Amino acid sequence: MDWTLEVVMVPVTDLDRSIEFYRDRIGFDLDHKTVNEFMTVAQLTPRGSGCSIVVGTLPAQQQMTPGSLKGLQLVVADAYAAREELVGRGVECEEITVFDERDGGTLFGFADPDGNTWAVQQMKVRGEKPLIPR
Repeated sequence: MDWTLEVVMVPVTDLDRSIEFYRDRIGFDLDHKTVNEFMTVAQLTPRGSGCSIVVGTLPAQQQMTPGSLKGLQLVVADAYAAREELVGRGVECEEITVFDERDGGTLFGFADPDGNTWAVQQMKVRGEKPLIPR
């Protein structure tokens, strides 16, 4: 049986600010924004990913403190180009650290406006063999 991770809830304080950050600065696609009497949520997906994030007012999110999610990880084929792209969009990023010269050992990090943190790992193989076929 396959088990796929498809959604991670990210606790935030301001839905519209979070949409702007993840869509316009980080480059995630906005899949939908839903507002009704039960919830206000948005689902955003990194390009090339099978897993999305959800920000908003779902009951499980209300149980988490905004900014308390630490160490979510994104994978890119070129960490240097990815960092340059984010910095160019106004995202404060950590410097790149090379822990190991082999694929997977190059990383940098950033935080969203609430302080949820992300690591960006370089896996050059993703440029040749993406997880989601294009």
